[in-house]
Amino acid sequence: MLDELHVRDYALVSETRLRFSPGCTVLTGETGAGKTALVGAIKLLIGERGETQSIRDGSDELIVEGRIYDGSDEHVVVRRFSREGRSRCVLDGEMSTVKALATQVGVYFDLHGQHEHQSLLSPSVQLEFLDRYAGSRLTETLDRYRCAWEAHRVAITDLSAFEEAAQASEASLEQARFIVREIEAVSPLEGEYEELEAQLPILRNGEGLSTASGCAYEALRDENGALERISQAQQALERESGVDGRLDEMARQMESLLITADDLASSLRGYRDGIEFNPQVLDEALGRLGELEGLKKRFGPGMDEVFEKLEDARVRLAAVDDAEGRRAQLETQLAECERELRRTADELAECRRAAGAELAGELNAVLGDLAMGGAEVRFAEREIPFGSWSALASVAYEMMYKPSAGSVARPLAKIASGGELSRVMLALKTLQKTTEHSITLVFDEVDAGIGGATATAVASYIASLAARHQVLVVTHLAQIAAVANRHYVVKKTLVDETATTTIAEVVGEERVGEIARMLSGSEDDIALKHARRLLEGGGAQ
Repeated sequence: MLDELHVRDYALVSETRLRFSPGCTVLTGETGAGKTALVGAIKLLIGERGETQSIRDGSDELIVEGRIYDGSDEHVVVRRFSREGRSRCVLDGEMSTVKALATQVGVYFDLHGQHEHQSLLSPSVQLEFLDRYAGSRLTETLDRYRCAWEAHRVAITDLSAFEEAAQASEASLEQARFIVREIEAVSPLEGEYEELEAQLPILRNGEGLSTASGCAYEALRDENGALERISQAQQALERESGVDGRLDEMARQMESLLITADDLASSLRGYRDGIEFNPQVLDEALGRLGELEGLKKRFGPGMDEVFEKLEDARVRLAAVDDAEGRRAQLETQLAECERELRRTADELAECRRAAGAELAGELNAVLGDLAMGGAEVRFAEREIPFGSWSALASVAYEMMYKPSAGSVARPLAKIASGGELSRVMLALKTLQKTTEHSITLVFDEVDAGIGGATATAVASYIASLAARHQVLVVTHLAQIAAVANRHYVVKKTLVDETATTTIAEVVGEERVGEIARMLSGSEDDIALKHARRLLEGGGAQ
């Protein structure tokens, strides 16, 4: 629930603070006064991106702050934008990202703008509403269908790649045979080149390495060598052990040094014995390295590229040499994928069919409440050719609309008026399955194209929504304004020759006057009387 909103230097708004009712809060005022700018400020709170063009003329920075409650949890959001293009997003006192804000706070809100009902003309948007209504029961089925669709797409790609390779030109095949013949003649092994490079310095300097390690070993092990001298030193210290702790510590260090020197001597002996200075082995290593260098020059630049070209050439040849067997394997795989895709497509279509019937039934009941008695909607299905199936559907869905009992159902996009579209969208919004969060519904002038008895019906429906949700409404209709629990009037005035939007809450006789103005454009006795009657019947608090 949106509890409080603070806006500074946003569009025409210099500064304002608004408190919102847990039920219904309305914003009214003349067209162009700045009501929609306040909806824009709410959008910033819930994670939409801002623009420097929204900064009020003459100001360097805009600020939007809001306090939002979800049950007992409180969230405070701050958005700042400067003319230099810098922006800051703070959630509960810590730096945040717009994406995190949308994830953590945006889930509490559902916004419906004054032009959004036009999007309902798109069958893809209609399908989104259907899937959202179906919820988790459809999500799992759709995931299985998408996996099957992707597997089928990969199987088609694999078979096409095989066919292309199998039809390669003779020149290309001859090149592949040459590459395989030349590289296999050398028979390179993975890591062999690097291993030879590491061995060559040892092979070239074997005699010196053997002599050096042998001398070091003898210096440690010979009679009266380092090991014997260290041992004598250690024994001398041990004879006086227990007298002085400092000397005892040196004795322990001497013992450790003796062990280390003994281990080192063993290692030197093993190294010396393992070194073999053999000119023939060196010549063989140099020759082998030369062969590998030749491969690098012809097929490289590195050995990785040599192995890649060898594998590619083998694949091209295998595609020809074992064409029939490989083709049969890929065709079998494709057939299996197609069977699975068709099966999951049937499951998905049946799930959507059932959900569509349920949604249409509930929609028609709500449309009756919105003074559209006799109007009906339903979801029509159209099979899509198999080759044109998408990752979303194998069947095309479109919302059909029948304005009265005796009329013929036609696509919603071709028959519904703006007012009818607005009410269908309102009905869809209110039937969406909500999350565990308490949702705030924001309606920005969804009353376009309606009036009279229809306006009264829409107002009554919004009042019923406000009993279950927090509802924020920007409206021009007095009937809707009259059912609100809190009412703000938005005006545009000139301050120092600068257009400025002001927002003030109206109560008591001020509110009666605003409702009268909305009804007739004046506050004469007839309009005031009608306004009082609306407020008394609206149940405003």
